[in-house]
Amino acid sequence: MEKDILKEHPYFSELDSEKLIEISKLIITKSYKKGEIIFFEGDLGESLYLVKSGKVKLIKMVESGEEQIINIVKTGDIFAEVVLFDDGNYPATAITMEDTEVGIINGRDIEKLMYRIPEIALKILKVMSKRLRRAQQRIRNLGLKDTTSRTASALVYLAQEHGVGDETKVEINLSLTQQELASLIGTSRETVSRTLNKFKDEGLVLVSRQKIVIKDLAGLKETI
Repeated sequence: MEKDILKEHPYFSELDSEKLIEISKLIITKSYKKGEIIFFEGDLGESLYLVKSGKVKLIKMVESGEEQIINIVKTGDIFAEVVLFDDGNYPATAITMEDTEVGIINGRDIEKLMYRIPEIALKILKVMSKRLRRAQQRIRNLGLKDTTSRTASALVYLAQEHGVGDETKVEINLSLTQQELASLIGTSRETVSRTLNKFKDEGLVLVSRQKIVIKDLAGLKETI
């Protein structure tokens, strides 16, 4: 049932059953295959999305025609929440990274709910605050840090958000190409490849078949 799924969702887990049932009635579930576009940057922002399973990358296209990955969201995350507060367009394009199922809630419906259930608005604002801090960190990294530090910073972030394991060995649970990692960092694939090989030679990471395993998280943090 949708109510049971919401109960496991970090943004709704503290709500009582009556409120969960009310929200669940508003959700439209849709499935996407890997590589499908959920919405385009510039489309009218009409809905809030919850990732029920799978992963989604949010990208912007730069002048060169290449993509810049803004964020990667996973099971349990929400995205496109910003449109609830400005009635604007989607600020990025959403593309699935694997077979994905999302719950869609119309923006007007969730706006009405936020008036009646302020806890929801507070949770969403906390999500936006976290992403704003992350965006500020990325801007600072781009302006002040070299490629090695930016790559290390991105790997540590991915380990924190998508990692499986402990401090001694963390596998980044993403099928991420070197081009996608480059798009996340803001550099070229060739530069990322050289940097990953450097980290591999230093015993910090293992890289194989679009998988990255961090062998020494503490050591990687020291390079940031």
